[in-house]
Amino acid sequence: MLVDREIQSLSDMVFGFFEGTEWASPSSPESCCDVTIGDDVEAEEGEEELEAVQDKAAFWNSQQQLLQAALSRSSSMEARVRRDVAEAVSQSRAAGAKVCTCARQTTAVVVECWGCLLRDVSDRLRTMGHNSALCRSKWRSSPDIPSGEHSYIDVLDAKRGTTVQLVIELRFRGEFEMARTGEDYNRLVGLLPEVFVGKAERLRGVIKIMCAAGKRCMKEKRMHMGPWRKHKYMLAKWLGAYERVLPKITFPLERLTGPTRARPLKASMLTFDLLEKLPGLHCTSMEVV
Repeated sequence: MLVDREIQSLSDMVFGFFEGTEWASPSSPESCCDVTIGDDVEAEEGEEELEAVQDKAAFWNSQQQLLQAALSRSSSMEARVRRDVAEAVSQSRAAGAKVCTCARQTTAVVVECWGCLLRDVSDRLRTMGHNSALCRSKWRSSPDIPSGEHSYIDVLDAKRGTTVQLVIELRFRGEFEMARTGEDYNRLVGLLPEVFVGKAERLRGVIKIMCAAGKRCMKEKRMHMGPWRKHKYMLAKWLGAYERVLPKITFPLERLTGPTRARPLKASMLTFDLLEKLPGLHCTSMEVV
């Protein structure tokens, strides 16, 4: 019959389709190969993540060791000046508004004037016998960094015909603080002293370590690093061209002209006899030269 033939033809087509299609069972070699490839990819990704974590830990550990080594080394001269700086800062801050001479203070609010504090600390260091001065660095803008200026203190020590400069920064830790950083970078910042006293080469090493750490931190956070935190900008603050400002020495007028003495009164020859004869006469005497 026609219907039976159509059913048989449809059945042959269905079975022919399944026979022409290859199905891989879970235990077939093709299925095993697919599972193996997936496992290999996951294993490689896991190894890459582990290497990245290990590389990150190694970097921050090395930066911490380098920073601790740079800060721990100190000469006898640096240690002596560091003690005197700590004493001078303590005395200046204890004096409070008395050290401010720029007329910015009001009777209602007392604010620490940074410029006057630097000047007062430098004055106290000179009183202690150090060749100290206020330093002002200033640099122009370039394709890498913007223009800027900075003030700090220094002490010059001359021995054996050579002069060594010690850079003194009263808020050193704050110069490296950044917003939205990670724990690793903040841990390095915590190792920095609040007041830095050291030679130029020691300061250069610390700047290099901290700027490399800041760059790595911003890269891990996928954030842009501000130009004022770049290596060149930080070097320009303390190790670039600067002006050394010494206080103006003022002398009292007496030291220049000598003490003023009262001149003795002199009688005029023109009025000597006249005044005796006319005691009631009052006139201004004139000295004949």
